[in-house]
Amino acid sequence: MANLLIGDIHGCYDEFMRVLEKAKFSSSDTLWLTGDLVARGPKSLEVLRFVKHNANQIRLVLGNHDLHLLSIHANITPAKKKDNLEDVIHATDFDELMNWLRKQPLVQIDESLKLIMTHAGISPQWDLETLKKCAHDLNAILSSDSYLLFLDKMYGNFPDEWSSELQGLDRLRYIANALTRMRFCYEDGRLDFYYKQSLEQAPSKLKPWFLLPSKIPNEYSIAFGHWAALNGKGTPEHIYALDTGCCWGGKLTCLRFEDKKYFKKKNIEAKKLDKLL
Repeated sequence: MANLLIGDIHGCYDEFMRVLEKAKFSSSDTLWLTGDLVARGPKSLEVLRFVKHNANQIRLVLGNHDLHLLSIHANITPAKKKDNLEDVIHATDFDELMNWLRKQPLVQIDESLKLIMTHAGISPQWDLETLKKCAHDLNAILSSDSYLLFLDKMYGNFPDEWSSELQGLDRLRYIANALTRMRFCYEDGRLDFYYKQSLEQAPSKLKPWFLLPSKIPNEYSIAFGHWAALNGKGTPEHIYALDTGCCWGGKLTCLRFEDKKYFKKKNIEAKKLDKLL
């Protein structure tokens, strides 16, 4: 009865299946997925169908690429070639998959494990109750008949600072950005969306969200994806960065939470290239 935490899959279905095999995934286990199920990799449709079919033993959070796919489905945003989503868009069950996807949560919290998972992280300006309330409110909109109103105004970098006075679409946009796009923050907690690379080369005025003072109790572990440039490194001991860039030629990472053992599978095409060199 293990809890297996897996980083961004990004359509890398074959690697997903292989890392599950390596971790000896069984029907008694629970999968935690950091979001960004789709885009970039070659088999986003297979990933979506697998996760939906096995939803009873999967704890999923939505990522920015998942929200982007919902926007494509709503004809708000055009698909780009680099998204590599043609198989999903032309699937006979596209509508069914998107109706399921938009109702998935933005945060997973297990009080018995003291474990929190989001796609990008947790705003340094939020305490635990604010995190729960904000994630719930965005999920409620996405699950409702009003979801198109949000998707139409979802894109944008502002507001970049949390306030309990935020209302309406500005509030929802901040929540979505904090949970699915955040990497670096200014020391006062404001979000920055322009620098996306390594910690070592970051401007001195910016700090990764997980190195700023947190309002989340230290007893909680936090798992997140989104930030492939970290390659799983640089976080405090109780915070786990699980996106290790499988779709970019890196690896798909799985963490068995009970004993903190890692299982990894290299991108199959990159592995083939290694053998040729």
